[in-house]
Amino acid sequence: MRVVLAEDLFLLRDGLSRLLEAYGFEIAAAVESGPGLTRALAEHTPDVAVVDVRLPPSFTDEGLQCALEARRTRPGLPVLVLSQHVEQLYARELLADGSGGVGYLLKDRVFDAEQFVDAVHRVAGGGTAMDPQVISQLLARRARDRPMGRLTPREVEVMELVAEGRSNAAIASRLVITERAVAKHTSNIFGKLQLPPSDDDNRRVLAVLAYLDRG
Repeated sequence: MRVVLAEDLFLLRDGLSRLLEAYGFEIAAAVESGPGLTRALAEHTPDVAVVDVRLPPSFTDEGLQCALEARRTRPGLPVLVLSQHVEQLYARELLADGSGGVGYLLKDRVFDAEQFVDAVHRVAGGGTAMDPQVISQLLARRARDRPMGRLTPREVEVMELVAEGRSNAAIASRLVITERAVAKHTSNIFGKLQLPPSDDDNRRVLAVLAYLDRG
């Protein structure tokens, strides 16, 4: 699986490269700037891009904007964004096109090798990997608003895990309940959120996140 990595800090870029290679990934390119990322994505057509939000020369959202532009050129390009802090606007922009293969993790997560690698695999496979802190903030933002306020505490727990991109089996294991109970909770959740049923788990997650973060 080929990866384009964009991170301006040399030590972190080198560390992530070595970590991914140790887990069987091929680093097609490891770059330090927005222009370098744009060139690398066009030249290497990777299976997944792992991108720091803030890159030279602007050090604002250069990495994110380069990734979004690449997704417009190549729809569905899997992108895992790394950020120092929770930025709800960045999460919303990343999810806005409604296609799969997206992730948003805080940089602290990269120190948990298995969790980070699992996120890269999920995104590369067309799934979603959202940082729990991002989900918690989105939920807290909407908690007092309808229809979010209609969810039971258990349904909120289930939706946090659904929004992270977890499968029903993984949710059942985490909460120590049956998969049938998870299916019932998710059905109730989407009914309360007035979201149409769908067999596409990834689109289901993206729809929920887009709903929760709408202005």
